[in-house]
Formats: sequence, structure tokens, C-alpha cells
Amino acid sequence: MKCVGMQYMEAVRRLKASGFQPKRSLYLSFVPDEEIGGHDGLEKLAQSDVFKNMNVDIVLDEGLASPNENYRLFYGERMPWWLVIKATGAPGHGAKLYDNSAIENLFKSIESIRRFRASQFDLVKAGLKGEGEVISVNMAFLKAGTPSPTFKQKGSTQDYRGRPLITATDRSNPWWALLVEAIKKANGKIGKPEIFPAATDSLYFRQQGLRAIGFSPMANTPVLLHDHNELQDGVWKYLSLRNNCRKPSLMASLLGPWL
Repeated sequence: MKCVGMQYMEAVRRLKASGFQPKRSLYLSFVPDEEIGGHDGLEKLAQSDVFKNMNVDIVLDEGLASPNENYRLFYGERMPWWLVIKATGAPGHGAKLYDNSAIENLFKSIESIRRFRASQFDLVKAGLKGEGEVISVNMAFLKAGTPSPTFKQKGSTQDYRGRPLITATDRSNPWWALLVEAIKKANGKIGKPEIFPAATDSLYFRQQGLRAIGFSPMANTPVLLHDHNELQDGVWKYLSLRNNCRKPSLMASLLGPWL
């Protein structure tokens, strides 16, 4: 998310200008291809010796804007599963009506998926589940006329030690308490911790056993990611947090004595 990267860059610029000196290193990473799985981006970085030598203990990644006054914090995320459904049927002339055509067979799968999607969406609309607590299904493209391979891909739901890919949101995680304290000192409010409704690069940090929190400091901002005219005032939210905290910035408050 480019706007979040801008927020960090501006916050770091202000920290450096104020003379703040951290006790340990703070790294900002800009890597490609998060939208298509991050395999040539963050996945390679997280598995590299360069990253291991950084001795990272906490990661902040993108979150989502919040349309109300509560900042949204994400301690885990849903896993993607890409698949291609290949439908076959009886061949014939385009003007002929016949049973068991490929498109007819495909519609059976599409209708089954549509009903499941509607049942999941109804839970969200009714307020019974959050976006990160249901399974979303969307048809991305439709192709006909030429053969295409059938494949499916799933991501791991556990780290290298076999633990779930979630970050603790209680006293067992000192970084969580520091983040919550920093936001509250800046007169900010926090909503219920959430599972991110999509997939981010946090996956690869959690697979390494690291704690990662998704956080975009954009309260009272509509969720317009990938939309036209996306609003972005998070830089000023960061600076407001900085000016209202006892420590010199949100990041300094968060990292505290570990820096």
C-alpha cells in the first residue's frame, strides 16, 4: 500500500529531523509483487540470510482504513487459494442446441459458488461475522475456446514450528501493549483485533515465526483501496500520534526500549 509507505517515510523524516536516535535498527522494506503473492518480493527477502542477520523482532505491515473513529489492528490474515475450473462438454455447431455443453456445465459450478458466496456475504451484512471471518469467493476471469491447465494453490496456515500464523494480542506480546498504549496516548481508539480480510506480505514474516501486526493509521477514512480517488491522510495521523505521545513518535512509542 503506497500510502502507508508514504506515512512511514514522512514519520522517519520527522524523527531524523528531531534528532531521535533509536537504540536498535529500524528497517523499512519496499518490495514488489505483493498483489500477486509476493513470491519474488517479500518471500525471498524473508527467507534470505540478509533478513536473518537483521535480527527482527516485530513487524508492522499494512492494514486497512477505518470508516469510523476506531483504528483497525490485524493479528492474522486469510489465506488465498487460486484455482481454475475447466469445464468440458459436447462439441458442435454454434447454431445447434444440444445437452451437456461446456458452458452449461460451467454454469453449474458457478451457481454453486454463487450460493456459497451469498451465504458468506449474508453473515457479514447481518453483522454476525467480520470480513476476515468468512470465506470470500470471486470469479476473476472467464476464458473459452482454448485449453487451459487446471491448477490450485494453497498457502500454509502454520509457521515453521507448526504454530498458527497469528500474532498474539494480549500481554504475552509486549509489542502489542506498546502499540495500544501509543494509540491511546494520542487520543486514538482501537476496534476489536481482526483477521485481515485478504492476504499481505505479513504472511512471510509470520511463517518465519515473527510477530506481525497490520496497521494503517487512517481512522474516519473510507476503505478505497484499488479504487478511484483513494483518500490518504494517514501522514497527518502519524504526526498527530507523534505530537501527542510522550515519546517522540508513534514508532518510537511502539519500539520503546527495544530500539
